Amino acid sequence: MKTKRINITTVANSSEKNKTGSWRTHKPQTDYSKCIGCSLCSKVCPEGCITMKKTNAKQKPAVDYNYCKGCGVCANECPVKAISMEKDY
Repeated sequence: MKTKRINITTVANSSEKNKTGSWRTHKPQTDYSKCIGCSLCSKVCPEGCITMKKTNAKQKPAVDYNYCKGCGVCANECPVKAISMEKDY
């Protein structure tokens, strides 16, 4: 008997085609005066929507809110607590 396969996984890198930012209830806000530019937030973001932008001599995080779901992983992992989660209305 042949079984029918159901694909319940998503295609890799498909999040760029699906703007999911409207799902979130909170969004990350960065206090750039505290940020040390370590890029840990961009490394741990499960959606890959945080990129590091060079400003002056340091790199600072830039969040693409079209794709950020507001999970808070970046804020939890920031070693200097430069990222806070604020309500998104």
